[in-house]
Amino acid sequence: MIKLTVAGKPISHSLSPLLHTTAYEILGIKAEFLAEEVSEDTFADFYFNAKNNGYRGLAMTMPLKEISIGFVDRVDPIAKQIGSINTIIFESTGSIGLSTDLLAFKTLLKPYFGKRIAILGAGGTARAAIGALRGTGSQVCVLTRSATRHDQLHSAAVDLDISFLDWQQFEEIQDRDLIISTTPAGATDGLTVLSTKADFFDVTYHPWPTDLARRYQNLGKSVIGGLALLVEQALFQINYFSQKDFDYAQMRIELLKVANAAIKK
Repeated sequence: MIKLTVAGKPISHSLSPLLHTTAYEILGIKAEFLAEEVSEDTFADFYFNAKNNGYRGLAMTMPLKEISIGFVDRVDPIAKQIGSINTIIFESTGSIGLSTDLLAFKTLLKPYFGKRIAILGAGGTARAAIGALRGTGSQVCVLTRSATRHDQLHSAAVDLDISFLDWQQFEEIQDRDLIISTTPAGATDGLTVLSTKADFFDVTYHPWPTDLARRYQNLGKSVIGGLALLVEQALFQINYFSQKDFDYAQMRIELLKVANAAIKK
């Protein structure tokens, strides 16, 4: 049996145990996937306990994606590029940190490669989105409340044309092809939009839709929800953890089905 855990704070709303358990049952793999509330202060004890007690891997959500990179023995080059990981795999040769968030963004953002994209927020998820756009020729504008993370965002994709605007300049990005909100639930509730050219992608899935996502829906724009990102990054984790190949398209259908059912309860 493989032992796995998703960690973060808060964690009670996480759908990862449901998604992973469903996938391993489909694949015929015996696995235990738990959820544990872990803060930045308690991560060290949590990590070494898992490492020393036969765990196959860990999935991390907020606020652990940045602090955890300092604990693993090796960091995947793509994850090193963005300074953030959401997946740890324990091997006999040591632990490996990866970002399946970045891999998921690559899949979901493919229709927008080479276009004009705006990103709300400047944390690890924003860097994953920017990292996924590396080499695509996309123009990226980031709305932030401070300039403290500009260098980190540039480092996530050094070849991209990245500009910055203040959070209050939200109206000025409505001519973009896509706007991605990488902020926590509630952070964009005060933003309003009367007209827009942009499609909208909100990484939040609980509650859903967010106020801002609903506004774009009401304007008839294409809206991508956080559930799509959650399932997509889970597909890569499941592959890494199980070391078993499977049909991503079919598994995506099954996991989206159970995830949608869960959030409607």
